[in-house]
This record gives sequence, C-alpha cells and structure tokens, in this order.
Amino acid sequence: MVYVTDDNLDQTGRALLDTDTTSDRLKTPKKRMPAKLPLDFKKWTVNKIVQYLEQEELGRWADKFKEKHITGDQLQTLTAANLEDMGIKKPNDRERILLCIRKLWKVQVKVFNDPIHGHMELHPLLVKIIDTPQFQRLRSIRQLGGTYFVYPGASHNRFEHSIGVAHLAGQLGQALKTKQPGLNITDRDILCVQIAGLCHDLGHGPFSHLYDGMFIPKARPGNKWKHETASLAMFDHLVKCNKLEDVMKQYGLNLSEDLDFIKEMIDRDNDKDQEWLHKGRPKDKSFLYEIVSNKTNGIDVDKFDYFARDCYHLGVQINFDYHRFLKFARVCEVDGWKHICVRDKEEDNMTEMFHTRLCLHRRAYQHKVTKIIETMITDAFLKADKHIKIEGTGKKTFRLSTAIDDMEAYTKLTDAVFEKILNCAFDAPQELRDARDILRRIINRDLYRFLGETRFEDPTEEIIPAWKRELAEALGDGLTEDDFEIVTIKMDYGMKREDPIDHLYFYTKHDTTRAFNRKRCQVSRIRPMCFSEQLVGFVCKKTDDRNPQADVDNFQQWCRAKDFPEYQENQSELLEDGHQN
Repeated sequence: MVYVTDDNLDQTGRALLDTDTTSDRLKTPKKRMPAKLPLDFKKWTVNKIVQYLEQEELGRWADKFKEKHITGDQLQTLTAANLEDMGIKKPNDRERILLCIRKLWKVQVKVFNDPIHGHMELHPLLVKIIDTPQFQRLRSIRQLGGTYFVYPGASHNRFEHSIGVAHLAGQLGQALKTKQPGLNITDRDILCVQIAGLCHDLGHGPFSHLYDGMFIPKARPGNKWKHETASLAMFDHLVKCNKLEDVMKQYGLNLSEDLDFIKEMIDRDNDKDQEWLHKGRPKDKSFLYEIVSNKTNGIDVDKFDYFARDCYHLGVQINFDYHRFLKFARVCEVDGWKHICVRDKEEDNMTEMFHTRLCLHRRAYQHKVTKIIETMITDAFLKADKHIKIEGTGKKTFRLSTAIDDMEAYTKLTDAVFEKILNCAFDAPQELRDARDILRRIINRDLYRFLGETRFEDPTEEIIPAWKRELAEALGDGLTEDDFEIVTIKMDYGMKREDPIDHLYFYTKHDTTRAFNRKRCQVSRIRPMCFSEQLVGFVCKKTDDRNPQADVDNFQQWCRAKDFPEYQENQSELLEDGHQN
C-alpha cells in the first residue's frame, strides 16, 4: 500500500503514486551523466539554461524560463521576486532555484597550504595550469641556485614561488577592484594577472639564474637569450600541448587579447614616455602591468613573494611588510598614465623593501662562497655541454646549451642534470669525467679558493684575460690563466645607481586622487646617498699542494702594484673549509 504524504506531493498537490512494478523498483537506477556545458554562463542561451536546470533536477520549471526568454546574462540579476512573477509560487522552490543559479559564479577554488601565505585559494584554471608537465618541472629547479650549498634551509623551488606570486597578484588586483570600482577591473583582468604571476618563471633553467646569467653567456657568446624569453615560449608550449585554449574559453577568457595580455605582463619593456603599443589591454589599464613585474619602480608581487619566501628559508629576518602595501595601494593618474601608488606614510616601509633586497644579495645571492660554487657548476656544465643529450621535438637531440631552442627538450632540463653529470660512468668521455670531478669537489667541499676582491667598474673583455695572465705569473708554480676566474658582484637597490623611491608615486589621506613623487627636500639626511656597489672577486681554481697564505700574499702584492681602488685587503677569510662564514 502507498501512503500519500507531503514528501510525495508535487507542486500541484497531486499524489505521486508509484505505478511501477516491484521488479522495476528493485532495479539500480542508471547514473545520469550531466551534459558538458560551457563554463561562461553569461553567454548561455535559453536552451542551455533549460539543459542546466534539468541537470540539477529542476526541469519542472524549465518552461517558466522559456516563457520569459531568460538568457545567461540575466541570471546574476535574477531575484526571488522575479521568480514569483514567473509563476513559481512556493518560497522553497524559489530558494532552490536561486541557490542552483548562484553556484554558477561561485567557482570551485582549490586551497593550497603555504608556509608563507597560509591557505591560498586558486581558481580552477590556475590549477589546470599547475597540473601540467611544463609547470611541474619547476618543482625540480631551485629558487636560489647554488645558494643551497651555503644555506642548508634554502631548498625551496620555483614551483612554490610561482604559486605564491599568483596568489599575491590576485590579492592586489582584488584590493584595487574593491577600493576603486571606477577602474573597471574585471574578474577576467584579475584571472589574467594571476596566470601571468603563475607563469612568469616558466623559463628558468637548471639552478635558476646560474643558467641564464652565467652558463648561457659562456656557452653561447653573443646570444641575448634571457629566462623571460623562455617563459613566453614555454607558456605557448604549455597551452598548446595541454589543449588549454578551450578550457580558457570556458572560463570566460578572450584568447585574441587575453593571451597577449598575459605574455606582455611576463616580459615587457618600460612604457614610460612611449606610445602605448600593448595589445592585451588599453592604456587606461596600464596599472595592471605593474602588478607582476613593475618596470617603473620595481615594486611588484614577484618581489613580495621571493623576499618573504627567501628570508624564511634562509633564516634571515625581514622587516618589510607587504601586507601594508596591499592595504594602502591605490591607482592614480600621472601625466596620462595610471600608476599604482601608496600612502605617503609608507615611505619608510618601501625603503625597507629595497634595503631587504640589498641585504639578500649581500648575504645570500652573491655571498662569496655562493659565487664560487656557482662558478664551479658553470665550469662543469661547460665541460659536459655537448655530452648531455636531450630529446626534443621530432626526436631531434639537443645539448645542455641548445635545449632553450626547443621547449619540448627544455621541459626535460632541470637541476637533475647535476646528478646526471655527478653519476656519469667511469668510461664516459674525458670532458664529462672532468665535469664530474668538479662537481665532486663541491660535494667534498674542496672549493675554488677566493683570493680577494676590489671595488672596480665593469672589467672589459680585454682586461680580464690580461689580469688572468698576470695572476698566473704573480702566483707562479705552474699556474696558467685558465686556473683563474674573475667574478663580478653587483649589488644595488633595484635600479642600479638610482634611488627607486624617487620613482615611486605617493598620495595623501586628504587627497587620494593626486599622486606625487617625494621631493628632494623631504629626504631624510640619514638615508643612504649611494645605491649601488660593484666588487670584482678573484678566484683560483687550483688548491692541490698549494700554500694558501702564499697565494694570498702574492695576490695582495699584485693588487697593490696595480693600484686597485679601495682594495679590500684579505677582506674575506681563506674559506679553507668552504662553508658559510
């Protein structure tokens, strides 16, 4: 017997009598697979909305939507009163429909737990990009290259840094959108900025800046390649190989302009005093180009993340607080350009940011032992170059230095090449065995010897070989010019000899629309007046059966004879054990 209750009454009040046979009722119902609908619901037709309602088991009201010709662009403004006017009388029914519709613009984000930023919510399109071989490759590329051999905690990779930059890019974009609705920042703008933050480091090679800053210039002299160039090529490769164009369209991106916008944010020239040549966004959204990579003053979320992340893993105290910048950032127009500005009272905080950059370079990135180890890795890579075979497009083979010409090959090139060289066979070619021996010296802490350093302008290509020959003669005992390396150490606040604060725009709490530069009369007298420093370090590669003190004494005598400016006499210790001092 079937009892009629409130649970089996439909909206007209008629009983839903069970007329199926017993055998039919005992059958396992077939799982209904929802049809695939485009994710950009604003472009849905009436039929697409009907299809969605049927998927969500709300098909009984589909005719009401057809009668009123409700399309996707009307869904976000639909209210309970509208539904009642359409003939949907029961409050519970109206609530069910509204909840179902609201799910469409509440994108199901994924949460990443990060030691720096805590729980980060990322758009599913970002997750799609993260879950590709081209992005996963960044797990195997150290953020700080050879610094890991000096600071044991600096084991973090480009992978987590890139995710952190995407997170902060979204935070800054959303903060500006909330504070200044008149900027017309769209969700699509923010998503593009996040993708640029996520993909800006795709082009880094083994040991990060060691590869593009030290190895490639020596392996391929005259080649102007930089990792940003490879980031653009790798991004195109990632999108194409993983067929992400359709996914991007489903999430509302306009590929004809948004892909250009993303790539322009990853690598672009300074636009100041130039015509607006970008295709991705018009000039009135120029401020969006300052979020990931700021060419105007160097203040961007890329630095926010790596300052915080590197300090955390290095065990170095950081005083700069990027959260305050996110709170006080506003967009103001200056000479026809829209720039991200900050409150005038934040000057000290921003100065601390650039000082943090200098400290990180001095204490970690360009630590003398770091430079020695990176020089040794570079030497090993140069010797092993033609013996490292990487299969690329069309099964063509590439070398360690030519993999940058083919993104399929480059995807396979990571820090793992260090282990590949280190563990090469005993019958390997002589050059490969020589490279292995250099890396073994790093593992055994038998490092090149740092002789000393001096302040000097950029040494020319002609001077360096002459210095090496003179050093070989001064130190003697069978040394040749190939036994020496000259290392240039450049440190500044981010804009070479200039104070980056001079390029930053401020506003006051009394006038949030007018931006201005700091006046020279307002500069504190205790602020530094010099913003860059360059040192030239001298390294001897041979350490066997040599008297370290005699080498240093001979080196100092040579420096005095050359009358080097401000020679730092034995400034650095002999570093006999090669560990951090």
